[in-house]
Amino acid sequence: MAGRTTLLALLAGAAALADASQGDREPVYRDCVLRCDEWNCSGAGLQHFRSHQPIYMSLAGWTCRDDCKYECMWVTVGLYLREGYRVPQFHGKVSLNAWFWSTVFHTRDTSLTEKMDYFCASTVILHSIYLCCVRTLGLQRPAVASAFGGLLLLLLAAHISYLSLVHFDYGYNMVANVAMGLVNLVWWLGWCLWNRPQLPHVWKCAVVMVLLQGLAFLELLDFPPIFWVLDAHAIWHISTIPIHFLFFSFLMDDSLYLLKDTPVPLKVD
Repeated sequence: MAGRTTLLALLAGAAALADASQGDREPVYRDCVLRCDEWNCSGAGLQHFRSHQPIYMSLAGWTCRDDCKYECMWVTVGLYLREGYRVPQFHGKVSLNAWFWSTVFHTRDTSLTEKMDYFCASTVILHSIYLCCVRTLGLQRPAVASAFGGLLLLLLAAHISYLSLVHFDYGYNMVANVAMGLVNLVWWLGWCLWNRPQLPHVWKCAVVMVLLQGLAFLELLDFPPIFWVLDAHAIWHISTIPIHFLFFSFLMDDSLYLLKDTPVPLKVD
């Protein structure tokens, strides 16, 4: 038992050391959030926030501190751009959580670690669909994106509840994830093709989606491991690593494109 606990602690430490959220570790960002929280999230400032908060943000559970984090993120981005630095990543933990549990599961196969691996994988796919909704519809219709996000949360809850409380069906889990992956692929590709003339960087997103979906077929294959080490699942894991660098490059390009037409706030009142 002590050995297992030590192993999990080491894995958690490795995940914590991953450079996934440089932006929200910056002193400028942290100081900004602290000041904003002190000025805007208590007393009259909090009353003002609540009275002016749109209903869809309230239903989504958006708090005053969440609003401070969002505004301060753009403050930090603005400073990075003015100084000529690359835009950092903020709060990059959704995929990190999934890969952490995948590592734990492949290190020690138990009922709990298997479920956490599968559930986190489904969460990543649904989150990608949500991001697509935000990028394609949410910038002009934020209420639609919030409502769609709530629907996806209900879908995830139903999926996890069925596998946890009714029957852990491997076939159903595979079909469900393939279906979600196809929705993700078609939606992103459709948006990329539609916006290709005015957004030349969308080719990166299109390539990522096609490659991820194509490599997913490795999950459906079964063959003896190469050198008795690399089976189809292991090859799939290895193959997806470089793809995320291309997707992050797309996210940076797309963020810079959006910033050209959106003034960056440099002061949080």
